[in-house]
Amino acid sequence: MKILGLTGQSGAGKGAVAALFAEHGIPSVDTDAVYHELLIPPSACLDELTAEFTDAILNADGTLSRPALAALVFEPSEEGHRRHQRLNEITHRYVSKRTFALLSEYEKQGYAAAIIDAPLLIEAGLHTRCDCVIAVLADREIRMDRLMLRDNLSREQIGQRLDAQPDVSFYIEHANALIYNEGTEQELRSAVASLLPEVLA
Repeated sequence: MKILGLTGQSGAGKGAVAALFAEHGIPSVDTDAVYHELLIPPSACLDELTAEFTDAILNADGTLSRPALAALVFEPSEEGHRRHQRLNEITHRYVSKRTFALLSEYEKQGYAAAIIDAPLLIEAGLHTRCDCVIAVLADREIRMDRLMLRDNLSREQIGQRLDAQPDVSFYIEHANALIYNEGTEQELRSAVASLLPEVLA
């Protein structure tokens, strides 16, 4: 089974691209969904995060307080950058193990290809396990508008998150194929369809 890596900047539209590949019979593992599932108590991953960042990242019921964690790791400082790196080091181990277990299930079901849909595909080293890496890109202002609608955060909060991500050149350097998602749904659909022969070759 071919493994395709799907990555890109926040708000670029990785989810929309993954949904279009699914229409062509190529399922995906959404690492964000895996991450959220792994943090449901009782959770070894959450226990390790709490040991690193203290109980300040927990809600009263013992679940993760995403705003509290985000405030720590997206703080625009050297310490915030260090915390962000530490968060990734801890979570990547758990997410990677679960992701490849799910891919194994897809292979057993007879799929010819499956996608790892991961914002941090390259940073986590998952791209080295992929036959092809696809990066979804879009102009910063377009992504900003999409994220404000989707996440109900302020422009400043979203700006901090985007600033914490690599720039376009990083994705261009590491990807085998690029999809620019700045137009209509039909344009995106056509871009995915035209890419299929290349990524499945």
